[in-house]
Amino acid sequence: MAYEGITFRGSRTAQIHKERFLRQNLKSDEVVIQITHSGICGTDLHFMHADIVLGHEGVGVVKEVGESCKTLRVGDRVGWGYTYWSCGRCSACLTGHESYCPTAGKYGAHHLDQGSFGSLAIKPEQWVFRIPDGIESKHAAPLLCGGATVFSPMVEYLKPTDRVGIIGVGGLGHLAIQFAAKMGCDVVAFSSTEVKREDAISLGAREFYATNDVADYTTLNVAKPLDSLIITTGAEHLDFSNYYKLLKPIATVIPLTISFEPMVVPTIPTIANGIKIAGTTPSGILIMIQTLEFAERNNIRPIIQEFPMTEDGIMDAMARLKNGDIRYRAVLSW
Repeated sequence: MAYEGITFRGSRTAQIHKERFLRQNLKSDEVVIQITHSGICGTDLHFMHADIVLGHEGVGVVKEVGESCKTLRVGDRVGWGYTYWSCGRCSACLTGHESYCPTAGKYGAHHLDQGSFGSLAIKPEQWVFRIPDGIESKHAAPLLCGGATVFSPMVEYLKPTDRVGIIGVGGLGHLAIQFAAKMGCDVVAFSSTEVKREDAISLGAREFYATNDVADYTTLNVAKPLDSLIITTGAEHLDFSNYYKLLKPIATVIPLTISFEPMVVPTIPTIANGIKIAGTTPSGILIMIQTLEFAERNNIRPIIQEFPMTEDGIMDAMARLKNGDIRYRAVLSW
C-alpha cells in the first residue's frame, strides 16, 4: 500500500515549496499520522535555506499502525518532537537520555522527506506520544519541542525551593516561566524592555526586571540572589559578567537556544564561584511524556498565533517569527 501526502519544503532561496510525500510501505514499528497542527520553532528558521521538509512539532491522528506496534491505536491523537528514533542499547538510551544517543535520528539530519509542515507523517512508534485529553492539539504542538526544552533541565537541575532567573519572555521564555512557577520555584523574569512585564507576571513570575541601558545589574535591586539562570534568548549577546552578580555561589546557568556564535563567560568568576553551565536538550522519551502530563495537570498552555498550513501561511509565520513579532508561539493548522 502506498502512503501519500502534502509536504512543505525549504529551499536555497528560503522560499517554501509545496510538494508530495510518497512511501510505498510501512515498517512494522511505524505509525501513519494525519497531521492536523504543527508548531513553528526557531530551529525551523535555520533550515529554511535547506532542501528538506520543515517542522518537528507535529500533532495529528493515527491512521494506521505497523504490526509490531504495542501502545498506539488507530484514532489516537498523538505528536512528536525533535528526536525521531534512538538505538535503545547505548549508555545514553539505557539511562533514559535517549536523545543523546550517538545514532539518534533527529530533525534536520534524518527523515528529510517528511516533517510536521505537511499532511502526513510516518514515524517510529517509540518516539510518538499520545496527547492528553485536556490539551487541545493547537496547544500541544509547541509543547513537543518548546515545552520539553524548558521542562527537561528543570526536572534535572531545579528544586521547588529554588529562586530561578529566566532571561527572555518569548517562545521559550513564556513557557519556562509557567513550568518553573508550577514547580513551585520563585521565578524572576528578565527582558530587554518593559513591554512584556505584564505578560511575565501573569504567567507566574514574581519579579520582572528590564535590562536595557542598565550598566550595572546590581542597580536593578533584585530582591535576592538566584540559584539558577535559564537563558531562553541568544546567549552570545548576553553580558554574563553582569548576570553573575545576581547569582548565588554554586549556581547553575542553563542556555537553551541554538546559536552558531560562541557563548563567552568570565572564566575566573565561573571557577571561583563554582558556577555550573549545563548544556541540555529534551533528554528522553520519559521527559516528553512527563512534559505533556505536567502541562495538562497544571494548566500550562502556550500563548499562540495560528496560521494556515499553506505556502503563504508558512511564509507569513516565518517572517513574523524572524522579526520577533510572534506572541509567543506560531502554530500551523489545516
